[in-house]
Amino acid sequence: MYSDTVTKLINQFERLPGIGHKTAVRLAFYVLESPAQVAEEMSKTLIEAKQNVKFCSTCFNLTEKDPCEICSDKKRDDSKICVVENVKDVIAMEKTHEYRGLYHVLHGSISPMNNITAGDIKIKELLQRLSDDKIKEVILATNPTVEGEATAMYISRLIKPLGITVTRIAHGIPVGGDLEYTDEITLIKALEGRREM
Repeated sequence: MYSDTVTKLINQFERLPGIGHKTAVRLAFYVLESPAQVAEEMSKTLIEAKQNVKFCSTCFNLTEKDPCEICSDKKRDDSKICVVENVKDVIAMEKTHEYRGLYHVLHGSISPMNNITAGDIKIKELLQRLSDDKIKEVILATNPTVEGEATAMYISRLIKPLGITVTRIAHGIPVGGDLEYTDEITLIKALEGRREM
């Protein structure tokens, strides 16, 4: 139906996460129907991002300078490390403006079903950071999924013998949620994480 070049463009857009065929077609035709400058700016920006953005050598967050802005910020509490699964989790935590410690991005979670082991994510690098006597607490903020829970449990077992406090973020009912629509596991987590008022 489409020329080879248009089909290739559609296929490239379909490779992006969350983009189905119809959206890929829409994006391809947007690019094709736009002035050439739009495509040039888009391709230039993509190439610049791939060349300039890298992982922080300390926390593995995305950055243009190494160490990243968070790791090099002297105002942050360097006695705490919040462990997250991916870079988007760092952004979510930072939006709260509550946490002022450091981060460690694992770039995944342990998932035997997907052949992802502890050696495939940044656990070894986390343990190397903990050899610094400054670290007093590790906050495990992995996702409340089977893989996230397994990863948190695995890391917790590795860290506890080091004498460092290991905490887990609370999981439960979201603000604005209704109890009647909440699943049993979420309710159990909410009860376990309850606190005195």
